[in-house]
Amino acid sequence: MAKWTVDQSHSNVGFEVKHMMVSKVKGHFDSYTAEVEAADLTDLTTAQIAFSFDVASINTKSADRDNHLKSGDFFDAEKFPVITFKSTSITKSGDDYKVTGDLTIKEVTKPVTFDVEYGGKGTNPWGVEVYGFEAEAKINREEFGLTWNAALETGGVLVGKDIKIKVELEVNPQA
Repeated sequence: MAKWTVDQSHSNVGFEVKHMMVSKVKGHFDSYTAEVEAADLTDLTTAQIAFSFDVASINTKSADRDNHLKSGDFFDAEKFPVITFKSTSITKSGDDYKVTGDLTIKEVTKPVTFDVEYGGKGTNPWGVEVYGFEAEAKINREEFGLTWNAALETGGVLVGKDIKIKVELEVNPQA
């Protein structure tokens, strides 16, 4: 089983959530680690995948919102500084995959399945093979203890409970 490196300059770990029930707020984690082990990236069914996200690195392009997300109302970054994901099973679905694993937020662990699209394989200008993947999953934030919200005068709530997690990865052989 070979180890693969995630090229963070060509990858993104992001999320989106409904805001005021009419628009979406998008964000990402500036700091994360990823471990990918696989005999062959053209067949992920044998892979082992693990991620660790630094909660303090959350970035939604709004310092006030980011600080609120890091606070005890949401992620409580001081007490729970890391979000983790570790794959438990991977199945092939056509050219794509279903990657199921354990997602842990605030010490709550739940199974989550990502729909993973294989983007293909290429060779960069330095002769290194690169592989691309896009993954998406949807979670209910309240199941992970992220329950803060505010009612709107017009009805509804400020923050939606469904979160889309979107991961775009470029990986290459570990040097």
